[in-house]
Amino acid sequence: MTDDGIFDDLLAANKRYARSAPREFDGIAHQGVMILTCMDSRIEPLEMVGLMIGEAKILRTAGARLTDRGLAAFIMGVHKLNVNRILLVPHTKCAASSLDEAGMRAAIMGASGIDPGDFEFGVSPDQLGNLRADCERLRTHPLIAGFAEVGGFLYDVETGLLSREC
Repeated sequence: MTDDGIFDDLLAANKRYARSAPREFDGIAHQGVMILTCMDSRIEPLEMVGLMIGEAKILRTAGARLTDRGLAAFIMGVHKLNVNRILLVPHTKCAASSLDEAGMRAAIMGASGIDPGDFEFGVSPDQLGNLRADCERLRTHPLIAGFAEVGGFLYDVETGLLSREC
């Protein structure tokens, strides 16, 4: 590991944060909420639903897609961390819904010069279809169904509003 200073600004900011960071949390989702949203930096998942640190669990993936690891996190959240409401929240103007798999592989190869082969990015232009499928996967999973309510919402990056889609 080299210490080339590339992370110094972030470590300095972390020291400032640590001086006043809240510490009295037990890791439980105190409002019973767990949100899967996109990695897009325009989204503040707690603020968009009026919650604070410690009140919800947050997952992020490209395009807010439910992965196997995400499913495992939801199951743990429901059975270990007080989660009883699950929100899946993709957003408008998402890069993950602007291309299909072949298009994303071509874009990655064009940017990097490296062929990603058959790597699956989980992207698709059918954003709402994917949202419905991911909601259905959660709603019908035996370790989620009957334990938590699942809602699918689209976040509008221009207005900040959520619309219920499923």
